[in-house]
This record gives sequence, C-alpha cells and structure tokens, in this order.
Amino acid sequence: MSNGVLVDVTKCIGCRSCVTACKSWNDLPDRVAQNTENWDVPLQMDSDTWTQVNYNLVGQGTQRKWRFVKRQCMHCEEPACESACFTHSFVKTKEGAVIYKPTDLNQDYCVGCRYCMIACPFDIPKFQYEERFPYVQKCRFCYDRMTDGNKRPACVSACPTGALKYGEKEALLAEGWKRINGNAQYVKHVYGEKEYGGTSWMYISDVPFDQLGFKVNVTERSIPSYTWQVLKWTPYIFVGWGALLTAMRLYTKGKSVAHDEHEMYGPVDPK
Repeated sequence: MSNGVLVDVTKCIGCRSCVTACKSWNDLPDRVAQNTENWDVPLQMDSDTWTQVNYNLVGQGTQRKWRFVKRQCMHCEEPACESACFTHSFVKTKEGAVIYKPTDLNQDYCVGCRYCMIACPFDIPKFQYEERFPYVQKCRFCYDRMTDGNKRPACVSACPTGALKYGEKEALLAEGWKRINGNAQYVKHVYGEKEYGGTSWMYISDVPFDQLGFKVNVTERSIPSYTWQVLKWTPYIFVGWGALLTAMRLYTKGKSVAHDEHEMYGPVDPK
C-alpha cells in the first residue's frame, strides 16, 4: 500500500511544530530554538533542515492574507533522484517513501556526486558541505515510523490544526477532491496529483499555487520517462561510435603505413 500526505494550506497557521518534530525525531540540529529573535524569517531547507514552512502574503488591499506552506521532499511516484543516482542509493519503497536503500537507513551507497540534486524538479536534496565525509540529505518520510505499525510521520503527528493528513494515497486524493468540490473557496486543483508523474505529498489551497511558490504549468510526465527516451538509444550510440572510431583508426593507420613506406622507399613510380 502506497501512503501519502494531504496538505490543506487553509488550515496551516505557520507554527512550525512540524519543523521541530522533524528535527527531534531525526536527531537533527535544532536551530529553530536559536531563531526566536527572527521568528518571521523561517529556516531554509538544508542538510540539517528537511522540512520548512514558507510564509506568503497574498492578495491585494483589504483582501491580503497570510498563507503558510510546509515544504519537504515530495516523494515522487517515479523519482528523478533515483533515476539519476548511478550507485542506486535512492529507492522508491512500496510504502511511498523515497529513501536511501534500507540498510538501517545509513548512506553507505552515496558517493556525494550530487546528480540527484541536479535532477530533482523540486530542488529538495541538500549536500552536507560542512562535513568531512558528506552525504546528500532530505526528508525520509519517517520511513522507520511508517514501517513500525504504519505510524504517522512525526510532522503529521505534531500538527495542531489537522493541516496534514496521512493515509493511503488514493484515499487522500479522493478526500482532497471531496473538500474541493464541497467548498467553493478551494482552487480546483490537487497539486501533486499529476505534477511530474504524481507525488506522495499532495496539496489543496484557496490561493493559486503559483502565488505560494509552487512550480506550475509543469509536465505531467515523470522526469525518468524523459531520460529513458534518451538512454534507450545508448546501446546504438555506443555501437555506432565504436564503429566510427574503428574506421577512423583504420584510416589513420593506413595513412601512417603509406607515409612510412614513402619515407623508406621514396615515391612510388605510378608506372
């Protein structure tokens, strides 16, 4: 069963309990407590911050209002990070999480090439630049909790307003559309249903998603589906390139032999 999270932007109050819960459960440095003097400047996502809450002031005049959006790895159905990783460090689990290969959740396979960072359409994976032996880090969807009695992710459990709902993805998608169709305030769109082939984290909102910092008008095809369109030609390119190099080698070798014979015997009499 593939699980997901439905995020209702209209219910988020920007308290950042999800950020603190994420750091606590994953033993990440808690700079939230150190940021109390600049509470209106949320932490940005990095190798030690796997979830963030963005503040957005939308609308005009008397219609202006705040909207807060939790962001983290979207856990794509067909992850670009998995496709780009030549060591196959990332995997998409049947439960819905995109994680490092399940070897007690360590990163033995990662070599720090950062191809996953380039491939991700949501700009999520972050590199441990300050570490001596760095890895790429990102939200793991609390996979350890997910596989321990299907417990909710730490961020979901910490949300005081019910803005985050965890469950089976198809049921959440149906719930999202039920809310949208039952309330005219919502935008007629579930973000993550089709974007880049679909994601495990899905959003509904009363504000257009482009005003909340989401990438809109994007492809509904997964990133790997594009790369495979190119990679499928690799064997033919390899064979063709090999044949071309072989032909060039034979040609230059023939020219070299002719030059050596000319140097040794002089010009050949055409008669």
